[in-house]
Amino acid sequence: MNENLALTEAVYYILLSLNTPQHGYGIMQQTEEMSGGRIKLAAGTLYGALNSLCEKKWIIPLPVEKGSRKKEYQITEKGKEALTNELQRLKELVENGEKILREE
Repeated sequence: MNENLALTEAVYYILLSLNTPQHGYGIMQQTEEMSGGRIKLAAGTLYGALNSLCEKKWIIPLPVEKGSRKKEYQITEKGKEALTNELQRLKELVENGEKILREE
């Protein structure tokens, strides 16, 4: 995996929200809540991102209950690794910014 790969803010929050299995609407709600209302995912954006994340094997769709239309997703170990790498990258950005600004 490319460790320098920066995640979009939306993908970051989608992966975070999938730490526990969620369906699309739950992901949309949790992402908006965690981001303080800054990230409002449209259905098309969300499902495009979910398809991309499934292709990368960062998330998996869970089996759908018979008669249900709600598809749930869950983060994989590979997705957790991407999320952890992004968190480290973000921490480095903050640490460097704080260091430089303190020197002024």
